Amino acid sequence: MNAGLSSSGGSRSLDRLLPLILIPVALIALGPVVRLLLEGIGFGDGFTTDHLSTVLTRDTTRTALLHSLATAGGGTVLSILIGASFAFLVALTDIRAKGALVFCLMIPMMIPPQITALAWMQVTGPSSVLLKTLGMAPPLGSPQPLHSPGGIVLLLGIQHASIVFLTLRAGLRMIPADLVEAARMSGAGALRVWAQTVLPLSMPALIAGGAMAFVTALGNFGIPAMLGIPAGYSTLPTLIYQRLVGMGPSVLPEVAVLALLIGAVAITGVLLARFVLARQRFGLVGLSGTPLSLSLGKSRLPVETGLWVFIFAILALPLLAMLATSLIPAYGVPLSAETATLKAWKEVLLVQPVTRRAYVNSLFLAVTAAVVLMAISIPLAWLMERRASRVTRTLDALIDLPYALPGVVLSIACILTFINLPFTDLTLYGTIWIILMAYLARFFVVMLRPIQASISQLDPAMEEAAASVGARLGYRLRTIVLPLAAPSAAAGTILVFLTAVNELTVSALLWSSGTETLGVVIYNLEDSGETVMASALAMSIVLLIVLLMGAVQAGARRFPNGVIPWQS
Repeated sequence: MNAGLSSSGGSRSLDRLLPLILIPVALIALGPVVRLLLEGIGFGDGFTTDHLSTVLTRDTTRTALLHSLATAGGGTVLSILIGASFAFLVALTDIRAKGALVFCLMIPMMIPPQITALAWMQVTGPSSVLLKTLGMAPPLGSPQPLHSPGGIVLLLGIQHASIVFLTLRAGLRMIPADLVEAARMSGAGALRVWAQTVLPLSMPALIAGGAMAFVTALGNFGIPAMLGIPAGYSTLPTLIYQRLVGMGPSVLPEVAVLALLIGAVAITGVLLARFVLARQRFGLVGLSGTPLSLSLGKSRLPVETGLWVFIFAILALPLLAMLATSLIPAYGVPLSAETATLKAWKEVLLVQPVTRRAYVNSLFLAVTAAVVLMAISIPLAWLMERRASRVTRTLDALIDLPYALPGVVLSIACILTFINLPFTDLTLYGTIWIILMAYLARFFVVMLRPIQASISQLDPAMEEAAASVGARLGYRLRTIVLPLAAPSAAAGTILVFLTAVNELTVSALLWSSGTETLGVVIYNLEDSGETVMASALAMSIVLLIVLLMGAVQAGARRFPNGVIPWQS
């Protein structure tokens, strides 16, 4: 009798819970995308295609599209070369200190792209403090070599190599060690085993990682803005930014078409990758029981040395150059014991109101987004796993869309959605709340997937036992599901915070006076010639990110496998 009453009460609770969770999720995650689509096809003007054809036939649009394809494509090729090399060596060989290598390779992905660009600009060019200090700076008046398509490709490749690495490493773990052992017992050497066995089996993961890197590079704003705008080299994200900043909301229909163009190119790339993947499918049975391990023999030390030299070149060297710039009194002055000063650090952290406000705004947005998404994702993940229906399966399939689309596309979608709230005279445009709504949509899947994976591994028997003795749904979620899913929820919260606190691509189009974020302030400082202050602020953010990543690493044993991206 009690079980029946409990079941009936649970069903009523579930009926009330479904709309409370699914409707806000659908509106937050999918509402802006639908609004963008309607604007792009001229819904407000009777489904006219006039503005669509006008924008698409402009020379500036075609040029920006070609530039986007060239830089995103070149950056993807470089990301594949870097990420795949690290993945094969870390996953397949007996090199030492694998955890430290992976941790260092992940840092560039966590560092904002505008900071990456700023750091690399301190390594090269006639004004490089590091080169001046070493007496190696080119003569004044020499061009900055990174202000070019090649510079954009280089930094996009470095920035997104971690995506290829993570995807490929996961695929390599699926390869049965028995196949490799059989090839080795047949007399095949390590190189032949890799070329004829490992590489063909890992191609699906490699293609998937390349597709993700391409989509991410296509929507990257920070690197093309810092390196391309000074050289007059526009991509689609920077063209949208320049049009919106220059003309204001009056050009929303135009930039909506440009945003849809980016989305169409990104989706085309993903579909092409899936088509190739369908022809490359292999029937692997699951995780390999024994990790693959190919002995490098005498080559191990040279390979390890090469990997660490590369890490130093792409991570330590740019950060050291940016640190040196942050310690001088004026840009271009060589760093020495006499010139070293913390004046810029004091100015940006303690004096300048815009930088202090940006820190407060970014921390508020990151913490709020993480907490709200955690509160929504736990019951949503439970519904998807325990009460799967056509609605939840559809939502599960579509919820990746705001994260998969380039950030600038989501920004335009949010402007269109929240510039005039339905049935009111209110607007979120120009307020911090529109940035928060964009963050919620953008990072929803980052929070949801770890929690979803954790709940899928929980035995429902405990919940059923609690229900049989009269425990209501809310009590079961609070006392059983929440404690067991807490490690994954904590990891997801940290990942959302790390990603949101330094975000620029989304907030670059949404900020206004008083709602600046850290990424926006760094870009604006560099753009206005305050390179020393920009470097000091950027270094403070890098230190914050590394400390947070270190804290996550220190508590890695408390989290389920696969939750922390740089953990095996």
